[in-house]
Amino acid sequence: MGQDHIRYDILAQDALRGVIRKVLTEVAATGRLPGDHHFFITFLTGAPGVRISQHLKSKYAEQMTIVVQHQFWDLKVSDVGFEIGLSFSDTPEKLVIPFNAIRGFYDPSVNFELEFDVPLAAEEEDLGGAEITAYPVASEKPETEAKPAGGDDKKPASVVSLDSFRKKQ
Repeated sequence: MGQDHIRYDILAQDALRGVIRKVLTEVAATGRLPGDHHFFITFLTGAPGVRISQHLKSKYAEQMTIVVQHQFWDLKVSDVGFEIGLSFSDTPEKLVIPFNAIRGFYDPSVNFELEFDVPLAAEEEDLGGAEITAYPVASEKPETEAKPAGGDDKKPASVVSLDSFRKKQ
């Protein structure tokens, strides 16, 4: 197989992050979520450009999952990320999250999930490529980290993986 000078894996990852950007832009414009939609967004707390309070950073040293549902404010979306106001134990917090820091996006109302292979700080030396998985999830209830639902009683998920496009070493 030839060398991928175009880097389709990165292009596809950017395109799927564009889905998140578009959805959040529409929510920011209206100030509310349509229908029963709500989002679980998992991101790396130590990624470049992430801004969260020291309290949250100490509690979630590597990654955290936020829920965008009933109570949020000041949602602003840019080309590179978004900022949002959320309450944690009755304490208001402002979070700034670059799209490149997102590991997962899950909307349980329609069982839609995007998962990105974003390396943790300890894994950063092995940046051989990025894996992207997009699939509907059969579960009615999200798991804590918005991971794919599993189990024998669940219907199989449709998986799109870009692992085969990685540069072989």
